[in-house]
Amino acid sequence: MELDDHAEDLASDLGVDKEEVKSDLQNLVEYSVPVDEAKQSLRRKYGDGASGGSSTPSSREIGEITPEDGNVTVTCTVLTAGKRSIRYQGSDHVIVEGELADETGTIDYTAWEDFGLSPGDTITAGNAGVREWDGEPELNIGESTSLSFVDESLQITQEIGGDATLADLQTGDRARAVEVTVLECERRTIDGRDGETEILSGVFGDESGRLPFTNWDPAPEIEDGGPVRIENAYVQEFRGVPEINVSEFSTVTELDREIEVGADTTTMAIREAVETGGIYDVELVGNVIAVRDGSGLIQRCPECYRVIQKGQCRTHGDVDGIDDLRVKAILDDGTGTVTVVLDDELTADVYGGTLDDALEQAREAMDQSVVADTIRERIVGHEFSVRGHLSVDEYGANLDAERFGESDDDPQVRARAFLEEVERVTEIDGGADAEEVDA
Repeated sequence: MELDDHAEDLASDLGVDKEEVKSDLQNLVEYSVPVDEAKQSLRRKYGDGASGGSSTPSSREIGEITPEDGNVTVTCTVLTAGKRSIRYQGSDHVIVEGELADETGTIDYTAWEDFGLSPGDTITAGNAGVREWDGEPELNIGESTSLSFVDESLQITQEIGGDATLADLQTGDRARAVEVTVLECERRTIDGRDGETEILSGVFGDESGRLPFTNWDPAPEIEDGGPVRIENAYVQEFRGVPEINVSEFSTVTELDREIEVGADTTTMAIREAVETGGIYDVELVGNVIAVRDGSGLIQRCPECYRVIQKGQCRTHGDVDGIDDLRVKAILDDGTGTVTVVLDDELTADVYGGTLDDALEQAREAMDQSVVADTIRERIVGHEFSVRGHLSVDEYGANLDAERFGESDDDPQVRARAFLEEVERVTEIDGGADAEEVDA
């Protein structure tokens, strides 16, 4: 059923204007609310008698709000407020989003109208809609919401303003402020929603760690490098890890002091790292137990740079491939496994030769698989320390390596740590089994 049909059915059932319902429905759908859930939300908004009870929204403390609530009235403090542009119904729309708090907790919000919200404001929002986002309730503040500013402040413990370190940031964060050093930056042209668009991408760093970023409206302060303060940034997931997004509504200010970047990274067991769902900068230590197919001497598409098979690119068809080096190795530490991907430079290091050397070896053997065999002989069965970016998706866990070297860890220390991890897992599993028996 088309959106127009859904809107017509709703308007007929509720006795309201079809265009108004369609606009609200399109609004919710474009913001990733499932159609059925959006329709239920609108039934509650317009007071459908089948939804049960009165359409008058009840007053709630934030800690009491659940995704099942339809519309609520809350009094709270604005912790953060940041503008962002989204596209729906074929046009751009500026929203304000951030986080609200009272004495009982916090909740994310999206304001579809400009109410002039600023961090530190105390407000009462009447008839605010509730939706579910990533399993948590979120407030929608729109044209049907009555919003007033309150003089009396609430006694909240949360910090106002959204300042955070890189280690604090999580996917879905909005209106955040960070002070960072630009470690890497490049200008690229991408195929954006309005055609070809120039962006900046790279890596930020601070004392707590590093994260990738995209600057959608290139700021000279970022492109010049050095320390900057960024306000009104939001965080989205990219390749399994959080990525900072700096938009045209973000404020970028050059700092007159240095931001120290931590040299250390987090060392984790593979199982623990995979369970996080993705980490940008992590160190894993384990034994290489196999080198996967697609390693050694490979060919890439000259257009998209994807690996090709027998001269065929899945996107561009028959192409003249570009020779390259790559390793996909299976790393195992006893708690789990991960596929470690080495780029051409790291592959050349473990191979012990250049791309030209690999091409020569393949020509002499008339078989390019000999390059992978040489690499396999050199690394399988050895323990390595790997630092890089871990992503986890439906295809498994992959670590894009930045550093790959034989481990200098004390084997006895590693063995004790492994036994402790096994004991911890055994205790957890044993406790769960005991609970099932008691039940």
